[in-house]
This record gives sequence, C-alpha cells and structure tokens, in this order.
Amino acid sequence: MRDLSVVYEGLDRVDGSARFGFGSTKSLCSVSGPIEVRPTLENPSQATLDVQIRPLAAIAGTDSKALATTLKSVFTSSLFLSHHPRTLVQIVGQALCGTESGSGLGSAGRGWNASLTASLVNASTAAFLSAGSVPMKGVVCAVAVGRLQPDPSSSATLIMDPEEAELPRLDGSGCFAFTFSAVLPASPLSCHDVPPCALTWTNYTTAGPFDIQEVKRATEFAKKGAQEVWLKLKESVRWLEKSAASPLPSKADVKKDDEETMGEMEVDDEKVEI
Repeated sequence: MRDLSVVYEGLDRVDGSARFGFGSTKSLCSVSGPIEVRPTLENPSQATLDVQIRPLAAIAGTDSKALATTLKSVFTSSLFLSHHPRTLVQIVGQALCGTESGSGLGSAGRGWNASLTASLVNASTAAFLSAGSVPMKGVVCAVAVGRLQPDPSSSATLIMDPEEAELPRLDGSGCFAFTFSAVLPASPLSCHDVPPCALTWTNYTTAGPFDIQEVKRATEFAKKGAQEVWLKLKESVRWLEKSAASPLPSKADVKKDDEETMGEMEVDDEKVEI
C-alpha cells in the first residue's frame, strides 16, 4: 500500500474537516452538523444525512451523485443519527486529484476508481473524528483491491491500493469499507492492537465469472489494509488531541512574532530597492 497521509484542515464554517490520501490519490471532506434542516427534509425520528461529492473539475455528474448515495448508505449504519432528530448532518467531499482515467474529473460514465472512493470514505471518517459532534457506532475505514489479469496457467493475483498506472492491467477492482468497533465479535485472526471489524460495503467486480471464493479472499486481503488505515487514523487522533491541549500563544508572543515579521519585510524592501 502507498504512503498514507491524514491532515486535519480546520476549514472555516464547518465542524470538522480532513484530507486523506493514498500517495497522490487524495480527497478532502468536511462535516457540518447537527445544524438546522429545511422543513421539507426534516425527520422527526433521526437526523437527516446529506452527502455531496464534488469532482476536481466541472460540476457533479451522475457518477458523483451515485457515489454520494453510496457513501450515505455506508455512514448511515455507523452513526447514531437518532440522537439528533429534526437536524441535518452534511458531508461534502472534494476530489483533489484527476487523471486520464477520468476519476475525480466528473467525466460522465467513466466512474471513480476504487482508490479515490476509499480515500473519500477515510477522509469523511477523519472529518467526523475531527468534529466530534455526531456520535459514532464505529470507525469506517476503506481500502481498494485490484485483480491483475491472470495467466492461463496461474490464478488471479490481488494487489492492494492499485495506482493509476496499474488500472489498465486490471480486469477487476473494488473498494472495501469496514466498520471497526469494540462491540463486534473478535476474530481469531484479528490484531490485538486493532478492534474487531465487519465488512460494511463493497463494489468489487471482475470481468470474468463470479467466484465467491475469490471475493472472500479479496475481503480478507482488504481487511489487512483497512487495519493499517485504522492505525493511521488512531495516530492522527493522538496528534489532534495533543494540538487541542496545547496552550494558545500569549499576546506578548504574538506581538514579538509580528515585530520579527515586520523586520524581515523591511529587509526585503531594502533588497528590492537595491
């Protein structure tokens, strides 16, 4: 799997925001809520979950709206929406990459590749962790798995987190989303540092005939990658707690920094004049 990156952006006018990336495949998500909802969308029994996905360029098309519906179903089962009835919880996802494959560019009918879908799921989870305003049943982590074209004399080979350059060589791929929660039954093969998890959603498909054994093998393979994502999110939350507990700079320190900045600007002005 490529290098994982988690950055809490701290965007204005939202409750939480984060950027998650598998290497150069990155996305940004924000969470707002619980906030006031329109009367037409009001639900008396639970909060209304609204998901919007925006491509890197152009406007959201059919593929973006279909992905938004998928993410809504994924996170509806992992949130306690009944704790905030008659309110709105909104997720806004933004693709930060776009290549010739069409992923993240809003190209109609070309879809979003599995790695970018997984980054959107993980960025949304990190945004919920950053906000802390919506109670969660578990932490949703996702990873992509690709299937290389098999040779006639060998079985198919699965690869974790396929890159853009590897997409033409694949004859199958999919995103696997797992929910990690301590209330789930533990698996005998689960890691001691990671809570138990359960498969929440997948769109794994292949060009050949459907093989249930291959899907099971891909699910177990993806679970290992999802555990790495969970550990990365845990590490990022520890950093987030430390940054929140750090004291704010005093007025004297701010004034000193301003004076040093002004001094540097004066030196730069002298160099420009020379």
